[in-house]
Amino acid sequence: MSQSPVRIGVLGLIHDHVWDHLPQLAHSENAELVGAFDTNQALRERIQSEFGCPVYETPEELLSEQELDGVFIFSSNKAGAELTLLALERGLHVMIEKPMAASLAQAEAMLAAAQAKDLCLMVNWPFAWWPQMQHAIALAKAGGIGDLWQVKYRAAHAGPKELGCSDYFCEWLFDAELNGAGAMMDYCCYGCVLASNLLGEPDSVTGLGGQYRPAPLGVEDNALIVMQYPHGIATAEGSWSQVGKLTAYATAIYGTEGTLIVEPHKKGRLMLATEDEPLGTEVKVECPVLTLQTATEHFAHCIRTGETPWELCDPQISLSAQQILERGVQQMQQS
Repeated sequence: MSQSPVRIGVLGLIHDHVWDHLPQLAHSENAELVGAFDTNQALRERIQSEFGCPVYETPEELLSEQELDGVFIFSSNKAGAELTLLALERGLHVMIEKPMAASLAQAEAMLAAAQAKDLCLMVNWPFAWWPQMQHAIALAKAGGIGDLWQVKYRAAHAGPKELGCSDYFCEWLFDAELNGAGAMMDYCCYGCVLASNLLGEPDSVTGLGGQYRPAPLGVEDNALIVMQYPHGIATAEGSWSQVGKLTAYATAIYGTEGTLIVEPHKKGRLMLATEDEPLGTEVKVECPVLTLQTATEHFAHCIRTGETPWELCDPQISLSAQQILERGVQQMQQS
């Protein structure tokens, strides 16, 4: 006998990633959209028009009027953390978009609240659903390239506005209080969570950043975090001023017996270089099971089974990344 779809409400529409997830909900047999909140009338009208769901001007209205199993949160990093606590207090499972929060204190409060209520708190990292990324992480953790000694990730584009991000999104991305920083929080976070998952807690963190665009945005537009470990290093790079796509969203994982290069996006290749194949060969990557194909399917699976979210989306790993980000931001601000 099939289970009823889990009922999802959306809290916040000012994070543009939400529009990637709503079609997943619309086509899923395991989850359904039942309502959405945002303070902006234009965004309420858009989701109502495109997805036909009830809309609300306050989160409390949505949480009170709809019977929900969980919520998607797509607000600013700061407000998203506050909405998470509100939803958890109502006994609802939560999926929030990366990097978890605007500050370490917020992230710690979120995880503590979820654990106290025994609820799922899933942090969505868009690159978690690349099949080649999942395969690379599994291979690296299984010792497939020997002992790991370096992890590198670079997230970069010409800038949020240049990329086509909405004014709603940019308004809080360029606000250090609402975002937590600028490019460091938005983009270095990916490298931090990847390093946390593969290498653990670093011994030291160095954070650098600055405003290098001709027209400053008010927050750092380029940033770098270096993490040092007893037997290795990791780097997380973020740029909002890169021309072209070369090196953008590139992942490199280095081990004593091989090197993995993860090409970006869902159709990217996984390349493996070894002593015998120094130029690298493509690794065959199978299509993941449905529950590891999208954030929506994975969240529904975790709600139904009580399982902890998969590796990168595990709130403990995301909290570790937030700890690194906090140290990086503090160093950047002091320099």
